Amino acid sequence: MDIINWNQQTTESQEKFLARAEQVQGKSLTQTVADILENVRRNGNQALYQYSEQFDGQKLEQLVIDSDELRQRGNNIPDALKQAIDAAIVNIEKFHGAQAFQPVTVETQPGIVCELRSEAIERVGLYVPGGSAPLVSSVLMQALPAKIAGCEVRILTTPPPVNNAICYAAWRCGVQQVFPVGGAQAIAALAYGTETIPKVDKIFGPGNRFVTEAKTQVSQTGTAIDMPAGPSEVLVIADDSANPAFVAADLLSQAEHGEDSQTMLVCLSQRFAGSVNAELDRQLQTLSRKNIAAEALKQSRTFICDSLEEATQISNAYSPEHLIIQTENPRELLPKLRAVGSIFLGAWSPESIGDYASGTNHVLPTYGASRSASSLSLADFCRRYTVQELSRTGLDELSQTVITLANAEGLDAHANAVSVRLEGGQG
Repeated sequence: MDIINWNQQTTESQEKFLARAEQVQGKSLTQTVADILENVRRNGNQALYQYSEQFDGQKLEQLVIDSDELRQRGNNIPDALKQAIDAAIVNIEKFHGAQAFQPVTVETQPGIVCELRSEAIERVGLYVPGGSAPLVSSVLMQALPAKIAGCEVRILTTPPPVNNAICYAAWRCGVQQVFPVGGAQAIAALAYGTETIPKVDKIFGPGNRFVTEAKTQVSQTGTAIDMPAGPSEVLVIADDSANPAFVAADLLSQAEHGEDSQTMLVCLSQRFAGSVNAELDRQLQTLSRKNIAAEALKQSRTFICDSLEEATQISNAYSPEHLIIQTENPRELLPKLRAVGSIFLGAWSPESIGDYASGTNHVLPTYGASRSASSLSLADFCRRYTVQELSRTGLDELSQTVITLANAEGLDAHANAVSVRLEGGQG
């Protein structure tokens, strides 16, 4: 990775070095996705069969895999993989179960009780990307919170052919149906419904630029989404006490996601930066996805700064999806850190642990969105609403405040809704 001395750069150069790669967007992508969405909306299953052959090279023989078939197919995977999935489920359930909403009830003044309540979103659609490997962890991170929250309809789409490990994870996590449909057409089916796939209230899950664009477009027409998801990214803060091999391994674990992934290192010395680069070269040669990781490293950088305080400022400016802190006292930096999706403290906390089995969720905001967005949690599968109840005494006490404010806004009917009750109306 290129090594850059942070304090030898101008402010303009610093901003340039922290920039992400340009995401491929453009009018052609927007229009292509819009056409796919409209075709599925109008033609339903017929469009899905068409796109499966066109984009996935698969002629679908069935459009739904029910719970019984998920269980049967899942039984074909190796026992060791079943045990790994089951172990991850235990931790993810434990952490997300602890996030259950506690109702709030407050008497704001005598006779006026206000409440904040929560209920599960009724119908959720989960998207799991396809590609060169079955993303079992993406099933766990979405389906378990949906089940714990109590979402009544929990369905999943993923490109064909559906791997048996996906089937096992979906069955274990309480997914009711899996549909072998990928890409923008899957998002369209979840948003609008087809003869076979039910329309959902909210869509979850990462995907390629077509999926991300489709989620963005359907969110503008009434279907909620979790978050737009861009390329994967990690930033590592390390002092000279860190193990260069550990740091390099963490950087490569993100670089192998895709050629557009980005890895950043912020450290305190040229010597340490050089040691990490040497480890990157060595470890890269052992990876099955080394060509992908090597491309990602071309747009990745190492910054040398003067202090850990300055390192936290660089991280806050970048706002990474994942932040790994490999310093002598990593927890000391927590109060100074802002705008990050998930933090990994210390030498024994690799980012891959969070991706799979520590219990936290790996669906995280990317591309700087962590400045305002949060990691996926149980709350994303619920909606909150308020309740208020007044006694006659409570209304009497607050009536003049409301009437005065309503009259100031010229909203006579608002004021009258109070006045008519004060003039002798019976409840």
